[in-house]
Amino acid sequence: MTRRQTRLRHLVVAFTLLASVAAPARGQQAGSASGAAEAQLEQTVRTAPVIVDGAVLFRVRGVTSFPADERAAAIAGRIKDAAANRAFQPEALRLEETEIAIQILADRQVLMNVVEADARLEGVSQKVLATICLNRIRTAIVAYRAERSPAAEERAALGAVAATVVFALVLLAIIWVWRRMDAMLENRYRERVESLAAKSREVVSATRLWGTLRAVMRFARSAALVVLAFMYVDMVLDLFVQTRPFARSLIGYVVSPLTTMWASFVATIPDLLFLAILAVVVRVILRMLRRFFDAVAEGRIHLENFDREWAAPTYKLVRPVIVAFAVIVGYPYIPGSSSEAFKGVSIFLGIVFSLGSSSFIANMIAGFSMTYRRAFKIGELVQIGEVTGVVTAIRLQATHVRTIKNEEVVIPNSQILGTHVTNFSTLAQSDGLILHTTVGIGYETPWRQVEGMLLEAARRTPGLMTEPAPFVFHLQLGDFCVTYELNVYCRNALKMRATYTELHRNILDLFNEYGVQIMTPAYEGDPEVPKVVPKEQWYLAPAKPDAAPAEPRPRP
Repeated sequence: MTRRQTRLRHLVVAFTLLASVAAPARGQQAGSASGAAEAQLEQTVRTAPVIVDGAVLFRVRGVTSFPADERAAAIAGRIKDAAANRAFQPEALRLEETEIAIQILADRQVLMNVVEADARLEGVSQKVLATICLNRIRTAIVAYRAERSPAAEERAALGAVAATVVFALVLLAIIWVWRRMDAMLENRYRERVESLAAKSREVVSATRLWGTLRAVMRFARSAALVVLAFMYVDMVLDLFVQTRPFARSLIGYVVSPLTTMWASFVATIPDLLFLAILAVVVRVILRMLRRFFDAVAEGRIHLENFDREWAAPTYKLVRPVIVAFAVIVGYPYIPGSSSEAFKGVSIFLGIVFSLGSSSFIANMIAGFSMTYRRAFKIGELVQIGEVTGVVTAIRLQATHVRTIKNEEVVIPNSQILGTHVTNFSTLAQSDGLILHTTVGIGYETPWRQVEGMLLEAARRTPGLMTEPAPFVFHLQLGDFCVTYELNVYCRNALKMRATYTELHRNILDLFNEYGVQIMTPAYEGDPEVPKVVPKEQWYLAPAKPDAAPAEPRPRP
């Protein structure tokens, strides 16, 4: 009779005995509440397997002074000792009843004691359980000796040699096939990949495409080699009884993690479905909000007391709020969110973010605050602290300003929020920007003449508004002169520097034309000759009388 047939016979006998006694045992336990409670307590008892040559024979319980693991290891050791003793015959195994247990004996050596608690745990009688364990031990001893016989070891060696030869041949075949495929792809598809990259206008370069294809091939080859090597090692280890436990452990090292991951994935499918639906809903809401605010920005939807320029920043402000709300709703459904490791990482990231993002949050809040304060817009001429220029970009963290010298200055929004901002363009188109300049004229010159010359200089300057009309202020009656201030209106704030230059030129020409001296800051006495430039000297070299002065072109 073969080993498989012997095992099958013992299993049939065991199941027959269990079926004959299980029903009365269950009926007796159901007969009273105390019996049910005792059975439930037995189900919570920790057990350990008795393993011989990697095969589990049965499981045993333990007590506080003799735990289940130690008891199972002791029983397995005694069974191996009996199997190694060739003088002992497996048919000589017998049962002997004592006052406290039924002993399974190999000659005079006790292999195992079957107590009443073991029988209650299995739900059968003590005698039946002892008989089943005896049959399993006899089968294990027979198998133990058969697998260590010279014939079995010879078959295992021949199998290992054959497996090694097959492994080497398959390995050489894989290497040969890979080289042939690599050469074929190189000759046949390399030109097609390059032509595809040329048609795509180098969006994806030929080198990158070819490198990706080669990487996929290398990964496939490596995976095939790893699987082949694993199968070879597992097969060779499983041939020899001494290394068979390592082979089964090797399979467990690979299969157990995969099984655990698959079980975890199946268990989290409802949560993943909820997260997927939540992500779709949030995406739809964000898309609807984006279209709504785009319509507001384009003027297709009008909201009272809501500027069109507020649409984009408002959407940027609402979007993180919706995403944060979705994260709060979906957080309990994230796989592993209830674990201590996940909580620890979340707390660590929160601390890092809070410590390192203070300036980030301050600049972002300042950016939104400036938007709703209507401080300035892109393309307007502003002065922020000591920086004067045109606003080229307004971002959440900083504002970019291009100065008249064509320099780009990046100013943090929190700094802008804490300083004063002068906007030259806000009222220029509606009410006009007032440009002003001052001159100091002596008391000997009539103030009406001075006002007339200043107003005439304003009329000669192009780009100034005639309505409202220019006007003159008398700022100070000083010790040496009277200080006059000319105020003019212009609409284009970006040409402020050029307008100032032209206005100052006309003032100089007019005062020279009428022989009126513009005072210096201080002097000790009146000069004998007025400090004026005669008209015939206006175009001294290198000036040219027939050429108009070049108009400056500043870059605001």
